[in-house]
Amino acid sequence: MLRKITGQVRVGLRAVSLATIACVCAAPIANAEETFKLGLVNFLSGPAADAFGVPSMNGGELMVEALNAGEVPEPYAGMIGFGGMPIEIIKVDETGGAQVQIQRFRDLVQREEVDAIVGYDGSGDCLAVAPIADELKKVVVFSGCGTPRIFEENSYEYVFRAGSHSTMDNVALAHYVARKLPDAKTVAGFNQNYSWGQDSWRDFSLALKELRPDIETVGELFPETGAGQYGAQINVLMRLKPDVVHSSLWGGDLEAFLLQAGPRKLFDRTNVVFTMAEHVLPRLGDKVPEGLMTGGRGAVGALHPDTPLANWFYSAYEDKYDIPAVQGPFRFVQTILGLKTAVEIAMQENGGKKPTSEEIAAAFKFASFDTPSGPVEMAIGDGHQAIQGNAIGISKWNAQENRVELVDVEYFSAKCINPPNGVMSEEWIKEGFPGAECDN
Repeated sequence: MLRKITGQVRVGLRAVSLATIACVCAAPIANAEETFKLGLVNFLSGPAADAFGVPSMNGGELMVEALNAGEVPEPYAGMIGFGGMPIEIIKVDETGGAQVQIQRFRDLVQREEVDAIVGYDGSGDCLAVAPIADELKKVVVFSGCGTPRIFEENSYEYVFRAGSHSTMDNVALAHYVARKLPDAKTVAGFNQNYSWGQDSWRDFSLALKELRPDIETVGELFPETGAGQYGAQINVLMRLKPDVVHSSLWGGDLEAFLLQAGPRKLFDRTNVVFTMAEHVLPRLGDKVPEGLMTGGRGAVGALHPDTPLANWFYSAYEDKYDIPAVQGPFRFVQTILGLKTAVEIAMQENGGKKPTSEEIAAAFKFASFDTPSGPVEMAIGDGHQAIQGNAIGISKWNAQENRVELVDVEYFSAKCINPPNGVMSEEWIKEGFPGAECDN
């Protein structure tokens, strides 16, 4: 059973109908001087930094500053930091690969003595760090790492992900494509050659086959992460002439592909649909081809719901950094708010003391909390994995406002596009989405 703080959570994302989840009001902490030391990890250098990691970290810092100042609107108004404890942050660069991240994780725990860690977006990094978190008995809350394998193939005590995994993104995208492109007959995949890209293509192609069994797969391309040059693959796609090309590229790889495929007129010849291109649209501006179908890994960025919390965060981010908030900041912030909820539940249950890692982990399981992306529920992975709704739209240049918009947006409820607890994503899709609750 989900541990809801108060009220009833709707899984739909339409703006005015979102239910508000009130914050936990913990008892005062015993030592008013005590702080909560938090490690923040994301890509601060390398090809994923500019489009993804730095915006994520910026969003995290903004939220921590606002929480410490008591400036976050309802349902988090009135409580400083985490349960009255000011938050102290230590930033860590995720660049360097899995072995580097394992050592940096150990340093955060053993040298810096952090109380918890949030972040990580590379699926390989999450898969490597997760067992170390359990070994060291320190709570880590992943902000990204889309692969479903983290909690479908393993079980952890101290590891959580406060955002949905990639099945959500690709099932929603398959629903959208099936509806918007009824005449499509062929599809090809163009995805990075590691767990995120492989899992994304698997889920999308399986979901599209369930929804449109008449569509034929004509190609599967898996370039290496960070390849940067895609001329050969673009030529292959143009020869294959699929009606639909699916891609889960992100960060610098995604930007490179868009900038290289545009002049070659790939987007004039096929419908390229993206799992998560939303986060590069503000950076590329008028270089983004019109008519791209894309999601953003939730109702994020310009797709955010019309709630006080979402509107405040979207405006505050653009005011501070002079660029719109996109996927990375939204998902990073919901990770922090998920941890805040767990800390304050634990404090409510222990009489207002600073909670231990064991108490935080117990409180996090099956919790629900509100975010700028809408309601999030730790509903699967035995309470360690979140579900949330998603939104898909089509790119269009707005010359008057000098920015890319997403139009013809459709929202998909969490229980429509995520598997139930205890059910493997791949099997859920192959069996025709049993138990899915779709209202659109």
